[in-house]
Amino acid sequence: MLLLQVPVTDTTAASLSATSAAAQPQSLQLFDLVAKGGWVMIPIAFLFFSTLYLIFERFFVIRSQTKSDANFIDNIRDMVAQGNIKSAESFAKNQRTAMGRVFEKAIGRIGSPIKEIEGTVESVGQIELSRLERNMGYLGIIAGIAPMLGFIGTISGIIRIFYDISLSDNISVGIIAGGLYEKMITSGAGLIVGVIAYTGYHLLNMMIEKFTLALEVNAFEFIEVLQKPTTEPARMR
Repeated sequence: MLLLQVPVTDTTAASLSATSAAAQPQSLQLFDLVAKGGWVMIPIAFLFFSTLYLIFERFFVIRSQTKSDANFIDNIRDMVAQGNIKSAESFAKNQRTAMGRVFEKAIGRIGSPIKEIEGTVESVGQIELSRLERNMGYLGIIAGIAPMLGFIGTISGIIRIFYDISLSDNISVGIIAGGLYEKMITSGAGLIVGVIAYTGYHLLNMMIEKFTLALEVNAFEFIEVLQKPTTEPARMR
C-alpha cells in the first residue's frame, strides 16, 4: 500500500510545481513594451530624443551666456565715471556673454542722448533674449503633441481590437485586456515625453527670466551713472 502512495505523492507535487510556475507573472522588458506599442512609438521616440537634445543644448547655452561677474556692473560704472570709455567697452566685450554684448553696445553710444542709450539697451537686450529662447518653442510644441500622439495610438489600437472581436466569436477578458495594455503603452509614453518637454521648457524659461531681471537692474544702474553730474567728463571721447 505504501508503494502505491509514493507515485501519487510525486505526481501531486509535480502538478503543484507546474501550477505555481504557470501562475508566476512574466516579467516585461522595456524594449518589449516599446515594441508592443506599435508604429506610433516611432514618432514618440523621435520626440523623446529631440526633447532631450533641445533641453540639454539650451541649458548649456543659456548657462554660458547668462553667467556674469558679480562685480560686472560695478567695474563698468567705475570705468565710465573715470572717463575710461574704451576700457569699459573692451571689458564688456571680453565677457563674451549676452550681458556683455548689451553693455558693449550701450557704452559705444555714450555721448548720445540718454533716450537713445536706453533704446540701445532695450533693442540689444531683446536680440539677446531671442537668441537665448531660440528653438524653445519646439519644446512647447512637443509638450502638446506627444500626449496626443499617444492617445491616437491607443484609440487606433482599441478600434482594431473591437474590429477583430466583431469578426470572431471568441470574446474573452484575456484577449481584450492583453490588447488594451499593449495599446495603452503609447499613451503612457506620450505623457512621459510631454511631461519632460513641459518641465524642461519652464525650467529654461526660469533661467531666462532670472537673466532678464539682472539685465534690467544693471541697465538701471548704468543709466543712473550717466545721468549723474560726475559722469559729464565721461561723455567726452
